[in-house]
Amino acid sequence: MKSLFDTVSYNSSKLVTKTYSTSFSLATKMLYSSIRSHIYNIYGFVRFADEIVDSFHDYNKEELFNRFNEDLELALKNKISLNPILNSFQHTYHKYNIDKDLVDAFMNSMRTDLYKTKYLTEEEFKAYIYGSADVVGLMCLKVFVKGDNEKYNELKETAMALGSAFQKVNFLRDLKADFEGLKRSYFPNTDLKNLDETSKQKIIDDIELDFEKGLIGIKKLPNEAKFGVFMAYRYYRQLLKKLKKTPALQIKNARIRVSNPKKVELLMRSYIKYQLKLM
Repeated sequence: MKSLFDTVSYNSSKLVTKTYSTSFSLATKMLYSSIRSHIYNIYGFVRFADEIVDSFHDYNKEELFNRFNEDLELALKNKISLNPILNSFQHTYHKYNIDKDLVDAFMNSMRTDLYKTKYLTEEEFKAYIYGSADVVGLMCLKVFVKGDNEKYNELKETAMALGSAFQKVNFLRDLKADFEGLKRSYFPNTDLKNLDETSKQKIIDDIELDFEKGLIGIKKLPNEAKFGVFMAYRYYRQLLKKLKKTPALQIKNARIRVSNPKKVELLMRSYIKYQLKLM
């Protein structure tokens, strides 16, 4: 039965989320069950594409990526795929009328990671951020507003800002892995070999502005999504707080993380703020 295969597909995307990101998985659990599985489906799709370009060093990445992209196009066209991750994503894509332009922009940014290692201008950086992060936020927003185009357009800019903030925090946290392991330098006009406090603070100030804008949108989200997104926001703000306290030279020599006990504490504190409407 097709329904059984769809169940397996949904469970596969959920497993990918839980395996690759305990923090995102925790935040997703805080969403209402009516939309939770669809966020797993989006995450599974974007994670697989990202893994190809970031992790499969012993294989022909371009060939694998092209094949994944071809399978994606067929999945969206035929509304089925034997790849369970793509099968679950295509269902969410069609159910919530996700714009194809968002999917294309994401895949274009992922393809860029196959050959581009430095971003020299703000324009290049913003274009990459849009495709790798902002559009993922917009895909999720499509699910959160459940087809309400007026609400989607109202929250679009804030969702993009939140996606940008999350991605920039990841870039700052992963400086060592990106710069030494993948030879990538995302932040323009920044010498990562000699990262100083002034350069670090400039990056943090930019992220803070994105977070401020993103929080405005979180407050306007439907109840089904609000607490889960707020939890993700609180987690990334905690990461940024730790990065602010970490000396610039140390950031590029270690990966900053939030411990599991701290995540639980954040969950409890976030829930109290949410219930008391203090967010």
